[in-house]
Amino acid sequence: MAEFQVRKDAFTESRIVEGINEPPVGDGELRLAVERFGFSANNITYAAVGHRIGYWQFFPASGNDVDNWGVIPVWGFGVVTESNSQEVQVGERVFGYFPPANSLVVRPTHVAAATFVDGSEHRASLPAGYNTYRRVEGEANYNPDLDDQRMLLWPLLITSFCLWDSLQQKSWYDAQQIIIVSASSKTAIGLAYANHADPAAPNSVGLTSQRNLDFVSNLPPYDSAVSYDDLSSIDSSIPAVIVDMAGNAEVLGRLYSHLGDNMKYCINVGLTHWEETEATDVNLRERSEFFFAPDHIGGRIKDWGAAGFAQRTSSYIADTTQSCAEWLQITPLAGLQGLSDVYQEVCDGKVAPDDGLIVVL
Repeated sequence: MAEFQVRKDAFTESRIVEGINEPPVGDGELRLAVERFGFSANNITYAAVGHRIGYWQFFPASGNDVDNWGVIPVWGFGVVTESNSQEVQVGERVFGYFPPANSLVVRPTHVAAATFVDGSEHRASLPAGYNTYRRVEGEANYNPDLDDQRMLLWPLLITSFCLWDSLQQKSWYDAQQIIIVSASSKTAIGLAYANHADPAAPNSVGLTSQRNLDFVSNLPPYDSAVSYDDLSSIDSSIPAVIVDMAGNAEVLGRLYSHLGDNMKYCINVGLTHWEETEATDVNLRERSEFFFAPDHIGGRIKDWGAAGFAQRTSSYIADTTQSCAEWLQITPLAGLQGLSDVYQEVCDGKVAPDDGLIVVL
């Protein structure tokens, strides 16, 4: 077995560890062969906050010096190749959270027609949403032709939906514009689509690099697009809420200064500009928060029930996925070496925003 790993303290450094002995399948467990998975800046965020949120705990690294090396989780598809479970059979395909490796052993619990939860002990304290696997043959209207889009967009669009839901819960913080930083990211675009479909939502302003300005400007859900070099052109006379997908403190500092008291709130989501998070000292914690989608999901499942949450998100995800298909280009990568070949480009933010990377094992 082979596994793609990164250094926990310097995650631009990566390695492929080969010759790993596959762990045995115990009573009640099963082995999933990883077929394919998506990879994007979202996965780099997992590495950037790996210690803070616990992403390194999902799939402990194998091989030498494992204390310093970690496994970035990915979203993908796998097939059951070995089963000691009475409820999940060999040959089933599932969608869920995987390591970038050839296989994974899980312990299915809470088994339902379309889902099960990995009850492995080391994952018990981690967010349930990451431990749930979808038994795709048990899903209504499952379409395998959309597998690639699902791997790339589903985990991002769930966050997009939760951001929109949180904003409307808070009455948009009384803002008249939503400034979305790193507007070319797929999570940002998903939020813009959700806002665009809501008549009550304020206008969405996409803040992006000069390189991606034309791309963002041509996306239907954004009401306007502005480059980082020109953020002073944003109307500072009206109240604004910032949704920050980048974690670029230098840009945020300039934006805060420009908006002044009209900066009502800042929601920090991702770290697509992870290397610049300490660029400047901005102390506005009373008007900022780090948004963790699993916490919001947990709260809404309490409010609506699991079925209610699924019902509310499914139509949004289906509609948005269809809209994204107009610009999303799928790029297949051959195995873990293919991922290794482009990994630095993903870290550096050099992958085109309309490019969707799919690793095929």
